[in-house]
Amino acid sequence: MRAAAVLLVLLALAGCGGTVRVDPPSPQGEAVAACGKLAPLLPRTLDGEERGTSTPESPYVAVWGGGIIALRCGVPRPARMAPTDQLREISGVGWFADPEKPTLFTAVTDTAYVEVTVGGEHVAAEVLADLSSPIAQISTQPR
Repeated sequence: MRAAAVLLVLLALAGCGGTVRVDPPSPQGEAVAACGKLAPLLPRTLDGEERGTSTPESPYVAVWGGGIIALRCGVPRPARMAPTDQLREISGVGWFADPEKPTLFTAVTDTAYVEVTVGGEHVAAEVLADLSSPIAQISTQPR
């Protein structure tokens, strides 16, 4: 439910200038260090969109294009993700596509779950491919 609220806020603010409101996650355990490691690895531009700012400020949130693309690191395991679900692998990172929210994807690593919302005219596969390399670097498992 929380992801749906975040998605609605992001979509409402997409295209608006200024700072975007995104509910930051509260990572626990290993995810705190993993997400701290991820933050500086993220690109300044993503699929042609410049990186923006979010409020409240959080090292666990990144937005591009006025929030049309948003990343939250250290989210809980997706409630809809079953142990038998197949993940789509992109550059060594497994991605869970939420079947009820076609713009919501979660990278599954051994240290953290990373949620990405891809809106607008962006092709999710391209955005996820660009994010997979930095996300793969937070894993403690060798690639």
